[in-house]
Amino acid sequence: MTATASASALATAREDLRAHLLKHRLAGPDVPTPRQNNLRHYRLFAQGDAKALMGLAPEPRRDQDAVLRLMAERVGVDPDPRYTEGPDTIDPELTLAALDRLAALLRRTADRRGSVLAGTGHPTKLAGFHGALVRALETAGCPVHTPARGARFREPTPEGDRPRYLDAVDRVLVMRALDGPERPGRPGPGDLAHTHSALPVQLAVAALAEAGHRPPDLVLGDHGWLCGAGRLGIPAGGIADCNDVAPFAAEADGLVEVVVPLEDGSAPSCYRPLSDYVLQRADLAPYNS
Repeated sequence: MTATASASALATAREDLRAHLLKHRLAGPDVPTPRQNNLRHYRLFAQGDAKALMGLAPEPRRDQDAVLRLMAERVGVDPDPRYTEGPDTIDPELTLAALDRLAALLRRTADRRGSVLAGTGHPTKLAGFHGALVRALETAGCPVHTPARGARFREPTPEGDRPRYLDAVDRVLVMRALDGPERPGRPGPGDLAHTHSALPVQLAVAALAEAGHRPPDLVLGDHGWLCGAGRLGIPAGGIADCNDVAPFAAEADGLVEVVVPLEDGSAPSCYRPLSDYVLQRADLAPYNS
């Protein structure tokens, strides 16, 4: 393929993906997470709420105005502090640019045959996205680790500590509940559980060390997987929503390599075109034939 044809194909792929982002409200002027939810999370991060920090201990702390400026710059939310209710925005151009940076990070990891660890706090939504990237890296010769499967721990929640354990879905580490639901919508025994905690990545890296392995060369994930890896000095890349300040703060502070601004609660099938795009940009299987 000539350079001109390659550039044209890339432009077409980007436009197609941009249209997909807007159609499914993964990015654009009316994402599912409303402004009032964003501002609440920005306030909690500024106040040092443990769930909002996702394993970070930022010093000096950003106040709420600084958090809003950060998220306007990195995500594209409305920068006006007087706008307090209604739809908010994820700039699709920022999403596309971050996906390109994520592809470059994967390419560098593949070139050095680096080891990989993947985990998600959104197991019912994003495991497939991370799993597609991991499988391609493994095909390229990268060792993929799934340590600490079955490890039990207690996760702090607003309702008190809850017993959890680590498992893997499609080469991606996830968290499952050990206790039963106490109200509708809570995960029951064995159910996949949502988490912001950095404890899973800390347990996984510690298990690798106990088995005689060095830390992974790359962590792929979201929430505490990104922030926890960054605190451990491990290169990391992945996804964060417009109400998740911590990963973007970690990226701004040089702790995390790449954070893709993206609605993170949509149907799993919505993320397949994104992983396809990243792998094609990275020239990784099945796109390197």
